[in-house]
This record gives sequence, structure tokens and C-alpha cells, in this order.
Amino acid sequence: MKSALLVIDVQRGLFDPEPRPFEADTVISRINALAERARYAATPVIFVQHEASDSALEFGSESWQLEQNLIVEEGDVILRKTTPDSFLATSLAGLLAQWGTEQLLICGYASEFCVDTTTRRAAALGFPVILVADAHTTHDKDHAPASMIRAHHNATLSNIRSFGPAIKAIASEQIVFGLAM
Repeated sequence: MKSALLVIDVQRGLFDPEPRPFEADTVISRINALAERARYAATPVIFVQHEASDSALEFGSESWQLEQNLIVEEGDVILRKTTPDSFLATSLAGLLAQWGTEQLLICGYASEFCVDTTTRRAAALGFPVILVADAHTTHDKDHAPASMIRAHHNATLSNIRSFGPAIKAIASEQIVFGLAM
């Protein structure tokens, strides 16, 4: 099945300041390993960057840049967005159609916002989604630690059936590009 890997909002302004997101370095390492395997299998890798004017994520600012340990290679796509939905007012749907994409693998930041919204939108658009269960993260919140937020989204999103296409939460080491999962 033709796939694409979406890496959402792994940016300096979200990962560098203390406190850092849950398992920040481990998540980046997992994303780098996934992206390497994706490229080897000729699977497109798309890095999505959130931006908001007059904020820490203002386009072009140091904080807007991708996290310094994230490996981006020639041929990878960089996509700018302004909402939690990576499809809304972006060229993502067009790129996926151009490539004949049939399935999306989603990872990045923040589990409860941009990762959740993009996962739901992808399924609503007809894409089966692999939520990379150990390669999305967030910060601790007043109501729950980040580890619980990630676990909650892995369980909740993978139990949504109403969109039609399946959403599955699968650990990064279990993902094999080029296969339907």
C-alpha cells in the first residue's frame, strides 16, 4: 500500500524550552529511524511546521525551525500550516493525490491537538491511518501527564470506526513501509 509519513510540528519552539515534551529525545530518535526507513522504501516524508504570526512560532523565526536533531534530507517535503489540521489551507491533499497515497503514518507533536486533528481529518478524507504509537508526544498538562495523554489518544483514535478507514496505533519498531498494516 502506497504510504506517506507525516511528521507534525517537531519544532524548536515546542521542543527546546524546558520543560521539554514527554520523551522528546526518544521521540525524535524514533521519528528519524522511521523517516530513514520510509526514504529507503521510496515513501514520501513530509515535515509539517505550524506557524502563527506574533508568536514564538512566527514564520522564519528561530523557534519556528525544525528541531535541530531532526534529520531532514533532500527530497523530503516541508509543509507550512496555521491550524491544528495539516490539511486545512495547505497543499497536503494535493500532494497525497499526486503521489497516489493510500495510507498515512502520523507522528510528531502535540498528541491532543495537531496529531489528533490531522489523524481524524485524514480518516475523514478516506485514508487509513497508522498513528505511530510511540512517536508522538506532548507536554504534561494540569489534568494529565503527557504519557497518559499519548496513551489516551492511542486508545481513543484507534477505536474510532465511524470514518470508515481504520486508524491503528502501532509502535514504531513494528512499522514496515510498503505493507498494508
